[in-house]
Amino acid sequence: MAIVGSILIAVAAVVHLVFFAMESMLWSSPGVWRRFGLGSQRDADIVRPMAYNQGFYNLFLAGGAVVGLALYWTTLHEVGFALVFFCGVCMVLASLVLVTTGRRFWGAALLQGTLPLVGLILFVIAETR
Repeated sequence: MAIVGSILIAVAAVVHLVFFAMESMLWSSPGVWRRFGLGSQRDADIVRPMAYNQGFYNLFLAGGAVVGLALYWTTLHEVGFALVFFCGVCMVLASLVLVTTGRRFWGAALLQGTLPLVGLILFVIAETR
């Protein structure tokens, strides 16, 4: 179960890296800011500093999850588990916050929250055996 949980957490990290890229590096592209519900370049320019900042939150969550997985499967099993658990819970909680912003974000929230939630459940089951 820990292997499947690790794969799901790794995929969740990749999803967060994609959001980092969109929010912090590719924001100027109309195809990107339209995905976030903005209707004009002017609106995208106004929101750009917030999107840039939010992108880095996604990067840090992804990085923490990846480092946690590396530690879990190598030398510092308990530290790795704690880091994976913390980052995964933050991903799930962030997806719940996204759900509260409106129905149009439910799909994105499911994408961002389901993988780490299932991964965490499998990790905890593996650890309790």
